[in-house]
Amino acid sequence: MQKNDGMNYAPQGKPRPVVGRGEFVFAAMALDHGHIYGQCNGLIEAGATLKWVYDPDPEKVKQFLEVYPGVKVASSEKEILQDPEVHLVAAAAIPSERGPLGVKVMEHGKDYFTDKTPFTSIEQLEQAKSKVRTTGQKYMVYYSERLHVESSVFAGQLIQDGAIGRVVQVLGLGPHRLNAHMRPEWFFQMEKYGGILCDIGSHQIEQFLFFAGCKDARVLHSKVANYHCKEYPEFQDFGDATLLGDNGATNYFRVDWLTPTGLGAWGDGRLTILGTKGYIELRKYIDIARNPDGDHLFLVNDEGEQHLELNGKVGYPFFGELILDCLNRTERAMTQEHAFKAAELCLLAQKEAVIVE
Repeated sequence: MQKNDGMNYAPQGKPRPVVGRGEFVFAAMALDHGHIYGQCNGLIEAGATLKWVYDPDPEKVKQFLEVYPGVKVASSEKEILQDPEVHLVAAAAIPSERGPLGVKVMEHGKDYFTDKTPFTSIEQLEQAKSKVRTTGQKYMVYYSERLHVESSVFAGQLIQDGAIGRVVQVLGLGPHRLNAHMRPEWFFQMEKYGGILCDIGSHQIEQFLFFAGCKDARVLHSKVANYHCKEYPEFQDFGDATLLGDNGATNYFRVDWLTPTGLGAWGDGRLTILGTKGYIELRKYIDIARNPDGDHLFLVNDEGEQHLELNGKVGYPFFGELILDCLNRTERAMTQEHAFKAAELCLLAQKEAVIVE
């Protein structure tokens, strides 16, 4: 796992199969972002069978096969979409192409599992909603900063058990390392990546909705800036936003591409969740200057203070739940409403953002 490079950060956990080999078949296509490896790892560890891979770039396919040898190489998208054995298509396309690809996948009677951000426009979101209604297929999103982080998974369990009472505020910090020389051209083009709040801001909004138990929220204020990357005039390296949930919980988050090279991880991602009876702090990827490992959870409530080191101890239940949801047509892993609401709010935060010159 590449800890210093967020684009290729692909967590691996202990295999916890929920199905036998061949019972749930999936394919990977559109290998534009390295998160496809995290998506595939999670599904394979949960028992899914990776049958196909497709991308028009043979070099991307070659690299993929080095990680997943034995996977069949499709000659086209069509070969995968017309295979009746395939239950789900996992993809990490250029952000502006994720929505249209999802619509195509669902039209062929398959569920879709895309990297975040799932859309770059409200129009794409509405098209996907319509296709979900008419086909009954799933449009699931890899919100990895909650789903593929053990401390985040455990925090959700603690909150569900009432460890900090009612959640009233979520504070999120999502710094990322840029590594500009390793990024493709589309990464710096607004039309293709959608803006910083649309892109990595989607993680933060999804976490707020989940941890605070919100069905909906309003964007009260948001802003974006390009402080340090003037050679890429369409790029935004800073963004923040404030939201108010439908249940009264509040959210502030900041995302940026300003992580210094001296940090031992791709970003010092943190989350503080305040409840009426205590609070939780997550140091997801590193505990700076003390411990290079991630998944630190700090819990303070009426019973005292606790520091839990959760790396390798919790696992990633989302993937097994997603497989069973696809087979049983249930919604245990994530509701479609939740996935779409997080996407909608990040699009609105981006659209309404004040541009700091």
